Amino acid sequence: MMKVRFVSIPVRNQDVSLSFYTEKLGFQLVTDQPFGGGQRWIELKPPGSDILVVLFTPPGDEGRIGSFQNVAFTSDDVEAEYIRLRDLGVEFVRPAERAEWGGMQAIFRDPDGNTFVLASPDA
Repeated sequence: MMKVRFVSIPVRNQDVSLSFYTEKLGFQLVTDQPFGGGQRWIELKPPGSDILVVLFTPPGDEGRIGSFQNVAFTSDDVEAEYIRLRDLGVEFVRPAERAEWGGMQAIFRDPDGNTFVLASPDA
């Protein structure tokens, strides 16, 4: 059986991103270690998830920073999570609303402008 171990999010400043993902989104730091060539490998665990989030940008992939990421986060209560994150200063492109597919969703950005969907689990 094959599983997803991690998803990688391209970032400019790992310190700023680490602060955002841990302090605002509530992710737990799993690994923060040198990765060679002055790089740093940071793994985070979202609450209740087995899939890790890696804050790392391979050299030459800087053009991916600040774009829509094919990563969707989920919450049992999107409206409450939207309010909690908004009150912590997370920038939302779209507020929590009922989507065409019937579930709730909101769209937010990280400090680098990477954009993510926050959706109910029935997505």
